[in-house]
Amino acid sequence: MLEPKTYPVEEAVKAQKALRAASGLGPEMFPIQAFVGMISDEIESLRKRGKSDAEIAQLIEENSEIRISPEEIANHYASPEERHNRGE
Repeated sequence: MLEPKTYPVEEAVKAQKALRAASGLGPEMFPIQAFVGMISDEIESLRKRGKSDAEIAQLIEENSEIRISPEEIANHYASPEERHNRGE
């Protein structure tokens, strides 16, 4: 059986950026609740390792142009049940 193709998110973002530029579209923008939903797996993992939402917010801000508060993380975090029921 063939293994499904998988790619790192960085490569997917590069491809999307090139396609959006070629088609004359600007960058895709996400509201904060969508962004937090997208990174909820990572939030869960960091919380399990003892990181607070304040520490997670600081990590995001130190490594991107995204400005986010611990309250926004707490309010928009998608639980494992919410994340795994999206396609159903």
